[in-house]
Amino acid sequence: MSRKRVRVLIEGRVQGVMFRDSARARAQSLGVTGWIRNRYDGSVEGVFEGEAEAVEALVRWCEQGPRRAHVERVTVTPEPFQGEFSDFRIRW
Repeated sequence: MSRKRVRVLIEGRVQGVMFRDSARARAQSLGVTGWIRNRYDGSVEGVFEGEAEAVEALVRWCEQGPRRAHVERVTVTPEPFQGEFSDFRIRW
């Protein structure tokens, strides 16, 4: 199995709609590690690591987000896998 790491930038109505908490729950269910945080410009940013299929599933989830979100764009930037995370956290 291959491992993968990506940085994602999610734009749209993605703050104040439980995006980060929902993403954390989804990541944990998929076995993905990393983090997610709100940015000052209203977007959400995250770094996801794990098995390639699980990371890709989390990215696909981000394209819709939780029920009240309105995702306009998800930018995915591949990064070298580092294996630096032991869990998935919300950063402040």
